[in-house]
Amino acid sequence: MPISHICLVPPIYYSNTNMIGEAMNNQNDNNNNQISDITLFIKIGIIVLSILAVIGLGVKLLPNAITVSNINRKRDLPIYCVATDDNKVALSFDAAWGNEDTQNILDILAKHDVKVTFFMTGEWMGKYPEDVKRIAAAGHDLGNHSENHKQMSRLSEQQCKDEIMKAHKRIKELTGIEMDMFRPPYGDYNNMVVGTARDCGYYTIQWDVDSLDWKDYGADSIIKKCTEHKNLGKGSIILMHNGAKYTPEALERVITGLKDKGYELVPISQLIHKGEFTIDHTGRQHKR
Repeated sequence: MPISHICLVPPIYYSNTNMIGEAMNNQNDNNNNQISDITLFIKIGIIVLSILAVIGLGVKLLPNAITVSNINRKRDLPIYCVATDDNKVALSFDAAWGNEDTQNILDILAKHDVKVTFFMTGEWMGKYPEDVKRIAAAGHDLGNHSENHKQMSRLSEQQCKDEIMKAHKRIKELTGIEMDMFRPPYGDYNNMVVGTARDCGYYTIQWDVDSLDWKDYGADSIIKKCTEHKNLGKGSIILMHNGAKYTPEALERVITGLKDKGYELVPISQLIHKGEFTIDHTGRQHKR
């Protein structure tokens, strides 16, 4: 019973002593009952308020407990480059539009006995299945570049999974190869994208050296970007495109320029660590 609702009992006058004693006893009993009711109400109130406080605290803290991106504000990063003592770097080509120069690129790579990684979209595979087979037959890595070259961070988790697995299925049907390296279109990712790719059995791969060949600045610009880039070093991953205008013209000098610097060119699958690893804040992969 709320304290505000307690009423004071007015004095009662009796001529008979027994009646007075009985009345006083009744009054004491009533007061005791009222005090018991108040005590019970207070106890219940404390319990209810405690429960509400715990629920409120849980609602406030729960998102930080289960959301990866909120734990210590940590991002789930893809692999930009690899920590290694070997003088190895990897060339990679994104294939999403056109195939006019693909065979020329394959011929140059074969001439210099260099293996690279091709990240292909499902649409590109569908248009140029014979090119896919030639790339695989030449011993190059086959990488997943999504089905439709969409900005993955704008998709739902299920849509992201569909983009990855549709392209995966195409390669499987064309070559029998199970891809395990994924490069998100536009280099666009968030924790959900990297996590979904991992759930699909993929390492998410970026780059630390960008040729900017798609900007059509010319062959010399591409060569300089690839061989003199400030990030170039052991374990670097270099980004190029099979459909860029000046890439075939620049490719041979990129290869020889990197070799002259003492680098061995390997596909990404031979560069990254496939066992347990960590990725530091720069995106460099370290073997545990």
